[in-house]
Amino acid sequence: MNKKIKTEAVDSLFDAILSLENKEECYSFFEDLCTVNELLSLSQRFEVASMLKDRKTYLEIAEKTGASTATISRVNRSLNYGNDGYDLVFGRIGK
Repeated sequence: MNKKIKTEAVDSLFDAILSLENKEECYSFFEDLCTVNELLSLSQRFEVASMLKDRKTYLEIAEKTGASTATISRVNRSLNYGNDGYDLVFGRIGK
């Protein structure tokens, strides 16, 4: 875990997220918390990660998601050398 992000403020944010009970609550909270572009960027990265796990090519991913090759590469680096957060979530959602 990156010690730079482990702060009381981030802990509070994660506690708030963990208190959400359904998608409607998530929509309400994240629409207040994030700009539309920030939320779309996060969802794009998650979609890119999913497609990389499905062994799609960078070209296929870029065409479907509109993500730049730099974004795809960054997500790929996280999948291969990160903290296994994507794998944890994919395992829980049956991906």
